[in-house]
Amino acid sequence: MGHDIDGLHHVGHVVRDMERALERYRLLGFTLPPPAYPALPGAAGAPAEPFGAGNTHAYFPRDFVELVTVVDDAGGAVPADAHLIPLRVPDDKLPAVMAAVRGTAENLAACLRRFEGMHILMFDSADVEGAAGRLEAGGVGHGGVHAVQRPVETAKGTRMEPVRYLEIDGDDPAMPRGRVPEGRVGLAESPSAELVDAQRRVDHPNGAIGLAECVLCVADGELGEAERRYESYLGRPARGDALTRVFDLGGAKVVLVAASALDRLLPGERAPVLPAFVAYGVAVRDLSATERLLRGNGFPLVRSAGGDLFVPAAQALGVAIVFRQASQPY
Repeated sequence: MGHDIDGLHHVGHVVRDMERALERYRLLGFTLPPPAYPALPGAAGAPAEPFGAGNTHAYFPRDFVELVTVVDDAGGAVPADAHLIPLRVPDDKLPAVMAAVRGTAENLAACLRRFEGMHILMFDSADVEGAAGRLEAGGVGHGGVHAVQRPVETAKGTRMEPVRYLEIDGDDPAMPRGRVPEGRVGLAESPSAELVDAQRRVDHPNGAIGLAECVLCVADGELGEAERRYESYLGRPARGDALTRVFDLGGAKVVLVAASALDRLLPGERAPVLPAFVAYGVAVRDLSATERLLRGNGFPLVRSAGGDLFVPAAQALGVAIVFRQASQPY
């Protein structure tokens, strides 16, 4: 039986200070372009200024890691090399647009009030409409399929590509739409083969070539409920033991771990709150070379239960980053 979800589309790391995060990620061996910030005038006729939230991405051929921050809560200045994107809005529409952008920023600020770290998980789907229908049939609420434009760097320059996505609603009616207890979870459209071939390959000094996993930690008594939710999101069962459940998505996996077993899975790690995304993993070309780079840049490294290397959350702005040897040559 085929699946309408077949991997990870992106994970989102919400940070307080974008400049500090860029420095840390580049030391971790990721290549990131200057961050982009929307700019709006505070009032009709005023100059445009950074507003809402800014982000940048570590791109891989089929997926990416997003770094995102809130302008008001960044804890530091907008980076000097930031790319400001003025939003052209008629004066009579300005208040509504500002309210919408402010709402998005407030959602991110709420994440930061929980903790600095990973709060966003988007699955990859080749059939967003089909997945939306399956979710509805299974009683999973969502906000409908929407479309956005994202920039893609190609050998011929930057081009804007449409991406369709949806966000899953939690079961608690008091929770904002598009949020589940651990953060923002949804799915987004897979890039086409043509787009994968056309986009410029980004070389990451750490050898990262794609997302390999994400780890969600929950209270021991909530593991069964979390498994039920993710079975309904992903349309497939999990495997594992009484304290760890794993969803195999083909090229990546989602791991649910009970809080009492987190130290067994990722030695030394503790969840800041429950539930929480506590780690994500990337596949690398040569794990030995990755290890040399990370140790050379002063990062402590720990072995996971599966033998992978990871940088502890305390050294990576609130989320453990796992590095795994790619299973196939790249």
